[in-house]
Formats: sequence, C-alpha cells, structure tokens
Amino acid sequence: MTIDFEKSGGLIPAIIQDATTGKVLMLGYMNAAAFAKTDAEKRVTFFSRTKNRLWTKGEESGNFLDVVSIQNDCDNDTLLIKVNPVGPVCHTGTDTCWGEENKALGYPFLQGLTEVIKQRKTADADTSYTAQLFAKGINKIAQKVGEEAVEIVIEAKDSNNELFLGEAADLLFHYMILLEAKGFTLNDVEAILKARHHK
Repeated sequence: MTIDFEKSGGLIPAIIQDATTGKVLMLGYMNAAAFAKTDAEKRVTFFSRTKNRLWTKGEESGNFLDVVSIQNDCDNDTLLIKVNPVGPVCHTGTDTCWGEENKALGYPFLQGLTEVIKQRKTADADTSYTAQLFAKGINKIAQKVGEEAVEIVIEAKDSNNELFLGEAADLLFHYMILLEAKGFTLNDVEAILKARHHK
C-alpha cells in the first residue's frame, strides 16, 4: 500500500468505520509510525496532535479498535479503517464521536416502510389495505403470510424472475405487517440471526 504522508506534512486522516454496522465512528490522524503500528498490531494507533506522540485508541479506557481492514483512497492520502470496536469510541462515552448510536445502517427504505406500517395500524380501514389487515386481526395477518409464502414457492419453480421478485416483495411486506402485529420489527429478527451467527 502506497501512502503519501508528505502531502499533508506527515499526517493523514484516518476514517474509522464499524465493519459490521457501517457507522463512521471517529476521525483521527496517522503518521507513518502510527500506521506501521496499526498494521502490525491490528489495533488502531493514531498520532495525537495534542500529546505529540503515538496514541493507541483504548490504551487507557480499554476501548480498543480492532482492525478488520485498511483501505487507501484514490489520492493515497486518506485511510478508511474498518474495525470492531471494543466498547464506546468517544471519550465522552458515546458510541461515536458524533453522539450517534452505533446501529446498522441497514436498508433505509425498509426502515421507513416499518414506520408507515406502524402508522397505518390505526388508519381508516376504508382507505388503507394495511389498516384492513390489522382490523381483521392476527389470524388473518398470519394467513396472508402463509398465502404469500406458498405463492413465492410456486414462482421459485418457474423461470419468470419478475413474478418471483413480485411475490418476494409481497411476502416481505406481509411478514413486516405480522411482525408489527406481534410488536416486533426486522431489527429484532436481525438480533436473533446475529446471536446465532456468533455461536
């Protein structure tokens, strides 16, 4: 990896991103020695401009940044370091230096759709298909998920991708309605999958 440390006077910015959630956690600066230490030990070390020395993130708090990957940008003067953080990243105790919660970025449209489904739960059943399903109760909602599951199985056996994807969308939509009816979201399902993945 060719890194141009001299372009900015010996220091280059290093963007720290959570390898799992995709959240940007912090920004620090590295000189050649900090990069070499980071690369060798697989824990992020910066050059502290205030302390004028190398500083391994977490050396006092224990909240290390374990390196997953290091990428150089197109100009060879900025690093993107993907990490697994051990504890909060910011010295203030927050997950990120912008005070954000370190949650997966996920699928923004599906997150928005979750909110729409929640709102339609109490909407006028005469004007909303989703509200009609909620009004009919959990048995009808569960039945619709079953129907859509059968339909996607049928389409999976054929070669019409458009119909298959249409049924996949129908199944996911009705599944999200069922989750809302039971008081859950896709995030709750994701948490179960993550827990299983680490076993």
